[in-house]
Amino acid sequence: MQNKDDINHKLSAMVASMAPQEGFTASALDYVHFMRSNQAFSRTPVMYEPCICIIVQGRKRAYLGDAMFVYDARQYLVVSAPMPFEADTEATPDQPMLGIHVGIQQTLAAELALAVEESQLAQPTSTDATAAFMYATRVDDILADAALRLLQALASPLEAKILAPAIVREIYFRILMGEQGAAMRAALSQGNHFQKITRALRKIHEGFSDKLDVDSLARESGMSLPSFHLHFKQVTSTTPIQYIKAMRLHKARLLMIRSGMNAYTASNTVGYESSSQFSREFKRLFGRSPLEEVRQMRTALRMHDGAGLS
Repeated sequence: MQNKDDINHKLSAMVASMAPQEGFTASALDYVHFMRSNQAFSRTPVMYEPCICIIVQGRKRAYLGDAMFVYDARQYLVVSAPMPFEADTEATPDQPMLGIHVGIQQTLAAELALAVEESQLAQPTSTDATAAFMYATRVDDILADAALRLLQALASPLEAKILAPAIVREIYFRILMGEQGAAMRAALSQGNHFQKITRALRKIHEGFSDKLDVDSLARESGMSLPSFHLHFKQVTSTTPIQYIKAMRLHKARLLMIRSGMNAYTASNTVGYESSSQFSREFKRLFGRSPLEEVRQMRTALRMHDGAGLS
């Protein structure tokens, strides 16, 4: 295996070449993206899909409730369910923030989690609800080497098709067997309250434009309303109503930035009946009006084909 410093240098050089512009750049795998920021960003609301974020240069910090998670060239971040939180970025034009964003394919990850649990070789599953859905863990030599091999495979169309998915599977496995793999397994396992809340989060995530009723979400999760509220807040550090609101506002923000929708159309698309209420709540969350936020983010990220935003 290569020296850790050599791997880090190669990782940052490859991501820099694969992500020439700021924002998210698509790779040959639709669930793997490259991240780049040439400037620092102060603490701001974000929404992450289930993912693994491996930063190879620069630093980001995530804030969920009272907890803070640092992810940089020494630590990676795992988010096991759609999660609104706040984040900031350390970067400069000379030392941009560079990273790899690997989406978690739920079916594959759950199958691997079950296999790991059945092997009886891993640490016991965590019972800490917050840690199960977001945590930062040390990047060891084995994971760094797998990340480098993934980038090398993605540089070749044939290897991206044949080898890259197998390397992503290996990365999942390494994390599931790692220091806090039990936390990720808890989020993916069947029959416990982690999984029940995960199902509710996915329903909200997929049906954000529908009329979402907290009582119905609790019943569909197989939990009493008080229990649902308790475990939901343990996982997300917020209430179901506030989570639904944040999800809709983040979705509207993406629609306006990516698709050029105006605020009225975006608010209707995500389920708001009142555009004035949407504007008030948007400004309360992001600190700017929808028009100001879209203008600022387009200028800052210079969105381009294949780019995305979390």
